[in-house]
Amino acid sequence: AGEPMLRMGSWIGGDRDGNPFVTGEIVEMATTLAARTAIGNHLSELEALAQELSMSTRLMTTSDAVYELAGVPREDAAADEPFRLALRHIRSRLVATATGLFGEEVMKTSDLFLLDGADAYSTADELLADLDVIDAGLRAANDDIIADDRLLRLRESVRTFGFHLSGLDMRQNSDMHEDVIAELLAWAGVHPDYRSLDEAERVEILTNELAARRPLTRPDADLSELATKELNIVRAAATAVARFGPQSVPNYIISMCTSVSDMLEPMILLKEAGLIDIDGDTGKLISTVRIVPLFETIEDLQQGAETLLAALDIPLYRDLVDGQSGMQEVMLGYSDSNKDGGYMAANWALYRGELDLVEAAAKAGIRLRLFHGRGGTVGRGGGPSYDAILAQPPGAVQGSLRITEQGEIIAAKYAEPVSAERNLETLLAATIESSLLDVEGLGDESEDAYTTLDEIAALARSAYSALVHETPGFVEYFTTSTPLSEIGALNIGSRPASRKQTEKISDLRAIPWVLSWTQSRVMLPGWYGTGAAFEQWVGDDADRLATLQRYYEKWPFFRTVMSNMAQVLAKSDMGLAHRYAQLVPDEQLRDTVFGMIVDEHERTIAMYSKITGTNDLLADNAALKRSVYNRFPYLEPLNLLQVELLRRFRAGDDSPRIRRGIQLTMNGLATALRNSG
Repeated sequence: AGEPMLRMGSWIGGDRDGNPFVTGEIVEMATTLAARTAIGNHLSELEALAQELSMSTRLMTTSDAVYELAGVPREDAAADEPFRLALRHIRSRLVATATGLFGEEVMKTSDLFLLDGADAYSTADELLADLDVIDAGLRAANDDIIADDRLLRLRESVRTFGFHLSGLDMRQNSDMHEDVIAELLAWAGVHPDYRSLDEAERVEILTNELAARRPLTRPDADLSELATKELNIVRAAATAVARFGPQSVPNYIISMCTSVSDMLEPMILLKEAGLIDIDGDTGKLISTVRIVPLFETIEDLQQGAETLLAALDIPLYRDLVDGQSGMQEVMLGYSDSNKDGGYMAANWALYRGELDLVEAAAKAGIRLRLFHGRGGTVGRGGGPSYDAILAQPPGAVQGSLRITEQGEIIAAKYAEPVSAERNLETLLAATIESSLLDVEGLGDESEDAYTTLDEIAALARSAYSALVHETPGFVEYFTTSTPLSEIGALNIGSRPASRKQTEKISDLRAIPWVLSWTQSRVMLPGWYGTGAAFEQWVGDDADRLATLQRYYEKWPFFRTVMSNMAQVLAKSDMGLAHRYAQLVPDEQLRDTVFGMIVDEHERTIAMYSKITGTNDLLADNAALKRSVYNRFPYLEPLNLLQVELLRRFRAGDDSPRIRRGIQLTMNGLATALRNSG
């Protein structure tokens, strides 16, 4: 009973951040396929139940409610098998539901005796209520063992997946929202140049528009391709909500969110589609779609709490949150923050940002749920989920959280039922443990520890920036010493490698950034800058080294950061990385950048050994150590092949064999290293 312990979400078909291929038609296809899968599963299980629940009234008795559900009197001779009759009623209604939703009888069953004219279910809760009647009837007949088998699984399935299967999150970049809203405001005659306004002026115009029920446009408006596409997408989302319920499209995520206006702009789009409205009685904004700001860069993480409080100070926005059980969700970007400032700086910015958001939520009197946008690799927030959840700051896990599982991680964790069950149990256990216990373990030392990490993170960011953002020619080195160009040219991945058609590191997507360094065995996003920071902060001070050693022993956050970094270092190979460096045409650039990478690699391993007291990078995970080192002999040939294939491809050999060879080596390395970005 009650809310499900787990909810599934997806943004496949709803995430158009840098992906031009998501359209209204794709949103419709994604939500419809998901709903067909859920309802099809429920029908199959009902059919199996009808075969199993063949108990006769000659051998047992059950509740009147079962007969009422079956639609026959208890004394009727035809009521000999009441559970089967009741299930026929349920199945008939669910088939009617499917027929109404999908326009035809797409759900075929082997039962020729479905009831004609059965009423369709309007919600999954109605189906669940009927299944609860069957459950109570079985228990009344002392058939608890049967009730706790297939029927229990079906009830849990309906409670968890409903008619929608998984919630489709919509996501778009704030820059795109700005362009679309500027066009809509100009078209409606509200303001000719929205982009020229400062933040206060933007917020004023947006709140005024949200307070008015009239739309800005009409369906036949002559708008740009971008505006038309964005409006079609939110209208398709509104159709999905009407068909499959509010859980089918529960969230709207704003990537690269930097201000309050960034949070308000997509609300205008939702209002145009009817997904945000004004309550006629109270005058308050109402919506089933949550607005989820995504703070991605280090600066945005540092300012996230301030942005959130400013939004909650706007009565209309506060009304919206209060109407959604007082719950505000915030997404944290692990990928771009790492690309922006390096491994240690990003991890600490996330920790500090969470602390600030928790404090802000408490100050505003709302509940906070954090959505962790973790990737599969350590450079994008990856690592053991249990340790990652326990490493969250105090108050950051208040009984619930959301996390992303990336493509290759889904297969590794959830392809097999036993593995899936274990991994889901791990997530639940860590969430409960982190909610109920003081897992930080710092006690009175917390403020000193925070100050220490502030200093170390600043040093790490400086060392990282010196290479990535300040070294002349670094972009050329990166693009020529890794397979980055081939990732785009060979159409690898689900969306373009860059958000914009530039060669700036800031515009490059985090996945190809991490994948490229992984393929070349440098693994730079998972460690660079950390060694220099530790070395500079500790210096020759034995007390400072002892402080870091103490943090490693007692602070889950610090221990997890160090452990994840060690896993990446163990998979790196500077000998193979040197082979990739030879692909860089500019010899001086090659020697300069690769020299900096090798020096920092050695520093990082040395400082790791001093802090942890071991030279073994995988000392805390024997199983992983065995797995990693068993794979190494198979990896070197793949790396050597890839270097030679890249050399030939860039020399002009564009034959299918070369292209296919590059793809195969990329896939093999990503699979073996379990890091594809």
